[in-house]
Amino acid sequence: MTMKKTQRSHTCGELGVKQLNQEVMLCGWVAKRRDHGGLIFIDLRDRYGITQIVFDPAHMSDAAVFSLSEKLRSEYVLWCKGKVRARPDGMTNAKLTTGAIEVACHDLVILSEAKTPPFPIEDEVDVAEQVRLQYRYLDLRRPYLQNNLITRHKMLQIVRQHLDENSFIEVETPILYKSTPEGARDFIVPSRLSPGEFYALPQSPQTLKQLLMISGMDRYFQIARCFRDEDLRADRQPEFSQIDIETSFLDEESLFPILEGMIQKLWKKILNVDVQIPFPRMAYKDAMNRFGVDKPDVRFGLELQDLSDIFATSTFQVFSNALAPNARGIKGSVRGIVVHGEAEKFSRKDLDDLTKHVSQYGAKGLLWIKITPEGEMQSPAAKFFTPEEKAALTARLSLKPGSLVMIVADKNKVVYDALGALRLDVGARLGVIPPPEAKNFAFLWVVNFPLLEFDDKEGRYFACHHPFTSPRPEFFDDFINSRNMDNLEASAYDMVLNGVEVGGGSLRIYRSDVQAAMFKLLGLTPEEAKTKFGFFLDALQYGTPPHGGLAFGVERLAALLCGVGPIRDVMAFPKTQKGTDIMAGTPSEVSPAQLHELNVMVVKAK
Repeated sequence: MTMKKTQRSHTCGELGVKQLNQEVMLCGWVAKRRDHGGLIFIDLRDRYGITQIVFDPAHMSDAAVFSLSEKLRSEYVLWCKGKVRARPDGMTNAKLTTGAIEVACHDLVILSEAKTPPFPIEDEVDVAEQVRLQYRYLDLRRPYLQNNLITRHKMLQIVRQHLDENSFIEVETPILYKSTPEGARDFIVPSRLSPGEFYALPQSPQTLKQLLMISGMDRYFQIARCFRDEDLRADRQPEFSQIDIETSFLDEESLFPILEGMIQKLWKKILNVDVQIPFPRMAYKDAMNRFGVDKPDVRFGLELQDLSDIFATSTFQVFSNALAPNARGIKGSVRGIVVHGEAEKFSRKDLDDLTKHVSQYGAKGLLWIKITPEGEMQSPAAKFFTPEEKAALTARLSLKPGSLVMIVADKNKVVYDALGALRLDVGARLGVIPPPEAKNFAFLWVVNFPLLEFDDKEGRYFACHHPFTSPRPEFFDDFINSRNMDNLEASAYDMVLNGVEVGGGSLRIYRSDVQAAMFKLLGLTPEEAKTKFGFFLDALQYGTPPHGGLAFGVERLAALLCGVGPIRDVMAFPKTQKGTDIMAGTPSEVSPAQLHELNVMVVKAK
């Protein structure tokens, strides 16, 4: 049977010496065209690779084919037929899997012509991000992005297989659902059939997956699409995917090995890297005290040092103010980072830049101390230190000539945020953070998170994770009786890799009275709780199993496997920092007729 001249016998990435002298048919895009005095060479590209095509009039029976080949330009789509032959001696290309052969073409069809692209379809081309996003369908032709999407696909197939082997069932949950407060703004959708009422796009399938546990599904997972109307960063998008997992009758000790096994398979099958399990665990308090963040990169040092006891009686106002208890009796702290033998690498301008950096996190300043070659303390604040404080600081930090100390004094949140960011900045300046190509992967679990956080402005507690998170068993009695609220710990856990949270979850509250108590503690009246969560509170009264779960960020996980920074590089059609799609021109206005049909009136901001 004759094949149509739109079909191929092989892809552009599979031909080699085994196919020598075979007649083949290829389809693809013209990546490059070279005219060598009567010979025309084409690099034909598809997502599988590149094959060199040769148009040689001396070996063609049909002169029209060569004439047609002269019309080929960048990004034309073509079909060609020819014979595989070895490249001449010295002309092979070791960078291509097809670099030992070429195809001598004797039949050609131009399937589609192309305008000159706004940028070359090559990986190593400097093009503005806005332009790439405007022409995303062209940018996606680059092998770099195609390989990222292929890796993402392989990752999800491995995940599905692993969870299926562990008795998990994939269940889809609704996209049009109920607005629930989970920390970010909801995207809302007006209902035409119920005028004045709205759906919300899910921030996560949280209550739905818990309802599946109540229904007896036992082990559930879903590659869930989630939506959050929040400000964007390099690792945030308004819509994203997560590997959503929930189980019944399993605690952390039973759940963690299943998840660690999944990660181990991913890294082995995709990167051929052996990940050691079980992962180490670190308590939230230790993570904050040592690294200033709850997602620490443990591959390098520069750990935070608590200096509060040294300056407990200091008359230096910056320190004394920080250590004074607030209205709720909670003290701040004085903490620092020490760099040994590198002080000369930090000029006064560098230290001023670092001061500006920590100010973004609320720090009022950055106090620095250099130890001179003579062993003296050089610092704008040195005159405020007593001899005893200097001696204690020197002993605690093992200071010697060339040492540099950077200190922040404030309430703990500011100190942790500022020094956690400063540690990464200084680590990057000193070159001690391993690059992605080093394939240095340090997994760990961060456990025992705080259950609640007090907001001074609103004068009430908020759930640190979400309002369905259970207290740890040893704190249960204090929670029920509203005691020791600032020190309650949750049965919550995050999986962290190289300073990135790749997944987070918790054991859930499974008693209706405890869930009602949580809503009350968070400031919801019984009426508000019933309006927002009445269906869920009712369900908890019909025999709810102990349950818990975790969700992995698909894009974050894929970015780590691909060794890329921004998650948009593992997404087909990402949005900009303003949440817009400049390719399609969204968000956009809709017609007055549509608004009328939905009973919606738009009030434009002045």
